[in-house]
Amino acid sequence: MATVAEWVQGARPRTLPTAISPVLIGTGAAIGGGVISPGRAVLALIVAIALVVGVNFANDYSDGIRGTDDVRVGPMRLVGSKVATPKTVRGAALACFSVAGLAGLTLVSLSRQWWLIAVGVVCVLGAWFYTGGKRPYGYAGLGEVAVFLFFGPVAVLGTAITQSGLPGAPAVVSAIGCGLLTSAVLVANNLRDIPTDTDVGKRTLAVVLGDRDTRRLYAALVLLPFLLSAGGAVRSWPMLFGLLALPLGIALARQVLGGADGRSLIRVLGQTGLLLLIWSTTTAVGLALGFLG
Repeated sequence: MATVAEWVQGARPRTLPTAISPVLIGTGAAIGGGVISPGRAVLALIVAIALVVGVNFANDYSDGIRGTDDVRVGPMRLVGSKVATPKTVRGAALACFSVAGLAGLTLVSLSRQWWLIAVGVVCVLGAWFYTGGKRPYGYAGLGEVAVFLFFGPVAVLGTAITQSGLPGAPAVVSAIGCGLLTSAVLVANNLRDIPTDTDVGKRTLAVVLGDRDTRRLYAALVLLPFLLSAGGAVRSWPMLFGLLALPLGIALARQVLGGADGRSLIRVLGQTGLLLLIWSTTTAVGLALGFLG
C-alpha cells in the first residue's frame, strides 16, 4: 500500500502551477473589469487543481498499465513503481474528476453560463484520453496542443467569464501567454523522457522533433509570453509587470539550449513551473490594474 508521501508525490505537486496560474490571470482580468468574486475564484481554483491532479493520476494509471513508466529518470510513479494497484490509482483519478465536476457545476449555476458544462465535459475527456484509451493523443505528439488550449485560453477565459463576463483583449493575450508557458512545462518533461519514450514507442512531440528542435521549442515557449506582455502594454501599460519574470525565463532558456539533461531537466521542470507562476501572478496584477491603463 502506498504511503501518504507516495500519494503526494504521485499527484505531482510540481505541476500545480499549471492549475493555479490560469485562475490567477482570469481572476485578475475580472477584477480589472470591476468585479471581485472570491467565492467563484475559489471554485475555479478547485476545478483546476482537481483536473490537474486527476490527469496526473490518470496518466500514472494509463502509462503504468502499458509499461511506459517501468524505467524512469523523473519522480516516482505509483503504478510503475508497484506501490499502488492500477485500480486504486484509476479510482483516485476518477475521484478527482468528480470533485472537479461538482465544483464546476456549482460555478456554472452561480454564473448562469450553462454552455460551460459542455466545455467541462471536453476538459475531462481530454484529461483521460491524453494517455488513456486505445489511441491516446499524448502518444501522437498532440499533448502540447491540448495543454496550450486547456490551460491557456479555456482555463483563463473560463475563469474570467464565470466572474465578470467576456474579458477584453489584454486577458486574451494573457491567456495565450499562459498556454505557452504551460506547454513549456510539458516540453521540459518530455525532453527529459525522449530516450525512454522512444524505447516504448511513445511518440510525444519531443520524440518527433528530436532533442535539438525540442530545446529550441522550449526556448520559444518560455520567451514568447514576454513579447505578449510588451505587446499588451500598448493597450494597457500595467501588462508590463509580466516582464519582471524575464530574467528567470532567459536563464531557463539558456540552460536548456546549453544542453541540460537527465536530472538537470527535473530542476528545469520545477523552475519552469515557478516561471509560469511568477509570470501569471505579475500579469494578473497588471490585469487587475488595467483601469490605470
